[in-house]
Amino acid sequence: MSQTLIQKILSRASGKSEVKVGEIVTCDVDIAMILDSGGPRKIWPRLKNLGVGVFDPEKVIVVADHFVPAADPQSAAILKLTRDFVKNYNIKHFYDMEGICHVIMAENGHLQPGLFCCGGDSHSTMGGAFGCYMAGFGAIEMTGVVVTGKIWSVVMDTIKVNWEGSFSRGVTAKDIMLFLAKKLGMENAFKAVEFGGSTVKNMSMQERMVLTNMAAELGAETGLIAPDKTTLEAIRLAGVEPQTNALSWKSDDDASFCETHNFNAENLLPQVAAPHKPSNSASAEQFEQENIKIDQAYIGACVGGKLNDLHMVARVLKGKSVSPKTRLLVAPSSKKIMAQAASDGTLEIITNAGGIILPSGCGACAGLGAGVIAEKEVCISSTNRNFQGRMGSKDSFVYLASPYTVAASAVAGKIIDPRELI
Repeated sequence: MSQTLIQKILSRASGKSEVKVGEIVTCDVDIAMILDSGGPRKIWPRLKNLGVGVFDPEKVIVVADHFVPAADPQSAAILKLTRDFVKNYNIKHFYDMEGICHVIMAENGHLQPGLFCCGGDSHSTMGGAFGCYMAGFGAIEMTGVVVTGKIWSVVMDTIKVNWEGSFSRGVTAKDIMLFLAKKLGMENAFKAVEFGGSTVKNMSMQERMVLTNMAAELGAETGLIAPDKTTLEAIRLAGVEPQTNALSWKSDDDASFCETHNFNAENLLPQVAAPHKPSNSASAEQFEQENIKIDQAYIGACVGGKLNDLHMVARVLKGKSVSPKTRLLVAPSSKKIMAQAASDGTLEIITNAGGIILPSGCGACAGLGAGVIAEKEVCISSTNRNFQGRMGSKDSFVYLASPYTVAASAVAGKIIDPRELI
């Protein structure tokens, strides 16, 4: 029987030769990633009550990224509890203030095609850029995973999304996802989204990660991209050798998809999403006509603070200044990215233009720490989500856009089409 990529991964994880859409299977978990936010502080009390430990200290990965650096005694206590959990259970892979979990997973070579991975964060779908299954689960489900190394899953249908052609100036993977949030909607539960086509094939791994990350904004279980040469190079760059069968993880040519969508990247314009949904998207030039003034521009998060994102910001800001009527905050996604951006001159361009560099971490994206916004303030952000109250006051307003558009808007002091400044 012809199989999609997600069916092949679930077949392997459940020990079956093949699985059918709608079937419920029990899967062995290759990686269980938990965070300071919803991890040890919620899971550990349950483990104590049950009198059990973790199923495998090598396969449980812990990342402290939400409450870092501690901004108050409560945050410090959460981080201490996280560190104590790691010591108590002898967790082998602990990343303490190293960066945002989804980027850390890629940087440290934990992701391989064909793996079945669970993460304690909704944007764990980012891992699917490596041709594996990775999805987000709540604390109760992750407790079961951490104890047993297993979880059930329905075999989901796949929506195939193909993009062909080259981007025009100022257009990025983020624009694809804001466009798709409106086009496909945000209610695609129990579906996987597989991205393909020449546009995706020619993307860097950092841009591919945007697509699978924001599959969560489509309401999908996960996002997937079949591995290729770019995937293998990214794995090797992380200091790990790809598995010998890495390139075999792909949908069969005659596999059946529940939906197939074909788009031309050459027709896509820079996008902006208005409050309070990523699906409230339209072209940046339409928003420019509304003369929307901004108080803050934010570059950061797993989806918007990678090295290539910072390079986009620097391309816009070089030789320019941030508007005196707004503030530009930049939080690189990891310490490694921070160091690379410092060594290649990117951070210097940003700070010379008036940008403020923040520590690596989830920070303002999740409404934590430095960079949150006040009542009635307007922010344009490179993050993935703009739900009401997401970045601070419930009476604030967050617009989503690519790093190009966020940086250009910071210079203008209002939302503009970034092509004017590139």
